[in-house]
Amino acid sequence: MVIAFLVAQACDGVLTYVGVSLHGATIEGNPLLGWLMEWMGHGVALATAKALAGALGIALHLAGVHRLVAALAAFYLVVAVAPWIAILFL
Repeated sequence: MVIAFLVAQACDGVLTYVGVSLHGATIEGNPLLGWLMEWMGHGVALATAKALAGALGIALHLAGVHRLVAALAAFYLVVAVAPWIAILFL
């Protein structure tokens, strides 16, 4: 499950980068991440956020909370990856 979580994070990061590059940081639904992108730049902010999320997901995996990691992977696919796919490709 940790691999699925990390793949979901990577997909979200790539799709978010493409989306904000095309439409600007105001399209980002997370206000904290939008602010970080304005302050740090799109790439640095996304790399930082995704690295932190990945590290926390790995920590949960190592703590044996596998169902939570699986739920978070599914959550990211539904509320982050799917909307970016709809915005960018549909």
